[in-house]
Amino acid sequence: MKISVLTPDRTIFTGNVSRVALPGADGSFQLLDNHAPLVSSLTAGRITMMTGTGEYSYYDEETSGMTKEATPNRSLTFSIDRGFVEVLNNEVNLLVQGARNMR
Repeated sequence: MKISVLTPDRTIFTGNVSRVALPGADGSFQLLDNHAPLVSSLTAGRITMMTGTGEYSYYDEETSGMTKEATPNRSLTFSIDRGFVEVLNNEVNLLVQGARNMR
């Protein structure tokens, strides 16, 4: 599934993932390929994703720019502020107030 993690001032991540765990307002939950359509609020916390096949890009705080990679099955963790997630047609959009790479 394709995912985009966006803040008001930048893109934090974009690319294919096989799964993503999110801090929902009513508790943590996980999204997998072909998840049913969903809109949910998110609380501050951590999101963890497992990259899928193909190229992905993420914001690198050390270089203050986007870094491209193509390593499948890589676990990435980001700390996020509150926000929302939308899932539709195997595309996931996270709109959050702020985020940073936890490495």
